[in-house]
Amino acid sequence: EVGPGVGPVDRNSTMTRVTLLDYGAGNVKSLYNALVALGCDVEQTDKPEAVASAAILFFPGVGAFGSCMAMLERKQLVEPLRAYIRAGRPFLGICLGMQTLFESSEESPGVAGLGVVPGAVGRFDVASHGLCVPQIGWNGVAAAQPSPLLGSLAEGDALYFVHSFRVPRSEAVAPWVLCETEYGDRFVSGVANGKVAAVQFHPEKSGAVGLALLGAFLASSTAEPPPRAVAAAAAGGGSTRPRLGAGKLSAGPCRRIVACLDVRANDAGDLVVTKGDQYDCREKGGGEVRNLGKPVALARRYYEEGADEVTFLNITGFRECPLTDLPMLKVLAEASRTCFVPLCVGGGIKDLVDAQGTRSSALQVADAYFRAGADKVSLGSDAAEAARAYLERGGACDGSTSIEAISAKYGAQACVVSIDPRRVWVADAAAAEGHALADHAGPLGRGGRGPAGESLCWYECTLQGGRKGSGLDVVQVARAVEALGAGELLVNCIDCDGQHAGFDLPLMAMLKAAVSIPVIASSGAGAPEHFSEVFRSTQVEAALAASIFHRRTVAISAVKECCATAGFAVRAAATPSQEFAPPAESE
Repeated sequence: EVGPGVGPVDRNSTMTRVTLLDYGAGNVKSLYNALVALGCDVEQTDKPEAVASAAILFFPGVGAFGSCMAMLERKQLVEPLRAYIRAGRPFLGICLGMQTLFESSEESPGVAGLGVVPGAVGRFDVASHGLCVPQIGWNGVAAAQPSPLLGSLAEGDALYFVHSFRVPRSEAVAPWVLCETEYGDRFVSGVANGKVAAVQFHPEKSGAVGLALLGAFLASSTAEPPPRAVAAAAAGGGSTRPRLGAGKLSAGPCRRIVACLDVRANDAGDLVVTKGDQYDCREKGGGEVRNLGKPVALARRYYEEGADEVTFLNITGFRECPLTDLPMLKVLAEASRTCFVPLCVGGGIKDLVDAQGTRSSALQVADAYFRAGADKVSLGSDAAEAARAYLERGGACDGSTSIEAISAKYGAQACVVSIDPRRVWVADAAAAEGHALADHAGPLGRGGRGPAGESLCWYECTLQGGRKGSGLDVVQVARAVEALGAGELLVNCIDCDGQHAGFDLPLMAMLKAAVSIPVIASSGAGAPEHFSEVFRSTQVEAALAASIFHRRTVAISAVKECCATAGFAVRAAATPSQEFAPPAESE
């Protein structure tokens, strides 16, 4: 095993003991893996006495402010946390772990926070800037006070944010401000006072830049920090660009390049990464399942090559597997050990009954994936059915859907809905029977035509991997799932899948205009220019590809270079030598 550009690990060195508060938040596994990679001996706990005795305490969080505070109250952690922080002992809060330090939040009116830092958390108000809420993706920071945590940041460095609420600037919070970030307006993205610090972004999912920040925190928190943490802090994000000046933003909001792995069992029962041609994953003539590699090794490769996120789509049902033995859980657990960017998993996240008759709710399935290392989960057919029920109720939420349950526990930003539409060509608007129409004769249409020369189509959302129609169009489903609590859309197109002729621009533009949550464009990428084109023509926040990355037809670095040349901010990729070596495959 190799550290981040510092040579072999000395396993005989003393490991630094740290305490990780595990009260039920979704990203605990991700932070645990990052700390272990930096040479820490990590104690996970939800016990008040362990908080009181901790030498270095990490407090992560994903989800809703009110739910988090309620859980801390139930576990009798509120007073031990307050006492620990007010004593000025080494502490790092992350995301919700920062927001709960404040007095209150607009997310949960009437719920008191820890009240260690003065001020209140407010909801983003960025509609006038043309930005989406949640903020999901990579953004920069500007240092507001000297701190070893930010000492290695260079111009162009970006960190991973995922949140709907933020701390506004105010006189009350000014003495605490560590750094600020711009998303529409400037907001407080980090606070610090002595050895106490907290950040809105996720260093554990921010690649080499985030590991450097965690390493710097550890190095400043103990007289004998882990050698790997010291080395990570010294290496920073590996950039040769100038170090960041005071008050200067390291980067702005970045477009995301997502690498996707369609994972299924082949005929021998082994899990492989495959890729469909209009959702057909077998070789021509009905041959074997197309095998493009092993999922953990490919995920590791994409991380090293600079992918901003990695998405696993499980396209084998495993309907009879016990929840504790789902094969994708093992894949996620292995991948999350050394892939320090966001991991999303989709497929099979719905109510299950295994071969023994044991029932598991969609929320329980999602719980298992989050514990295994997922940062987001993606719902497909189950979400389309939830949208139908919502529409049949006249647009009312009743708390019964998997989207509502997952969003309530983990926050909208952790709940992605994947839409699999197919074009339905019509002669005129009347034939569409009220469905939202796209005109492929327009400037975005590439001249596409239906079987009888039609230029108009509506997009029907399909179920079961495209095998069944829903009768609902994409706009109906997209608006319904947003209302139910989804925080992001992953938009595929069966007609474009595997064709490498570019994304379906009319589809992406239609959905981007229909919702206020981020949209990921998928299906059809065949060249770097297709990514800059979809960003320019439709304003989507992210674009995803699979086979062109698997087969090395197009490099992730080439995509980022093309987008940067076209004027889009993208995250700079670290080189493999600055990261950890891949583990031996065990999936």
